[in-house]
Amino acid sequence: MNEPAIEVHDASLAFRLSRSRAGTFKEAAIQMVKRQVTYEKLWALKGVSLQISDGEVLGVIGPNGAGKSTLMKMLARVLPPTEGRVVVRGTVAPMIELGAGFSMELTAYENIVMYGTLLGRQPDFMRERAGEIAHWANLDDFLDVPLRSYSSGMLARLGFAVATDTEPDVLIVDEVLSVGDAAFQQKSAQRMSEMIDDGASVVLVSHNLGTVLEIADRAMWLDQGLIKLEGDPAEVVAAYSASVG
Repeated sequence: MNEPAIEVHDASLAFRLSRSRAGTFKEAAIQMVKRQVTYEKLWALKGVSLQISDGEVLGVIGPNGAGKSTLMKMLARVLPPTEGRVVVRGTVAPMIELGAGFSMELTAYENIVMYGTLLGRQPDFMRERAGEIAHWANLDDFLDVPLRSYSSGMLARLGFAVATDTEPDVLIVDEVLSVGDAAFQQKSAQRMSEMIDDGASVVLVSHNLGTVLEIADRAMWLDQGLIKLEGDPAEVVAAYSASVG
């Protein structure tokens, strides 16, 4: 029996917030030296457990501030859990905050190599793939242009093209299908469909409940960092819709 692509065991994640207020940098420094700064924990996720099998698509829904994006970053290995354990097996394509690792002063070519390296790929491999990546994103003529000259749509196309250039075992998708123009959305949806057909496991966060109903095998409703309901997409979406309707 194959091991699950993703296992999350009673995972919680807290952000540390300062409760001390200082009017100036000097006052803040003095408070730190005198250890007068106090902190409290803000729990973005609390006691989350789930398993995702090879080739399974999990749709994650919930209101803003429910912990959805935090869960995605935890699965993408960007944020470690404060408590519990997270296991993600195989290569991961994180499609969250596309292009967050880009440098606006570097060219698209340089950013492709750098961003791909941040995703765990070899620099030489990314140099070889740069031309094909730019071509897929319809950015052939802008490969040697600094990203400060790019529009937000061009940045989204480039980020998506880099993130999905390989055949990953796991896709982490946070509202990426709502980015860019209609042509880009259709093209990115097609590439995602191909990856799913090839057996990639997918965790999809979306406010588009129709998308979740269309492609998810299972759905999970997050609310205030807790799993409210998990199971059949139609049942979970119906319960969530009733709660906000």
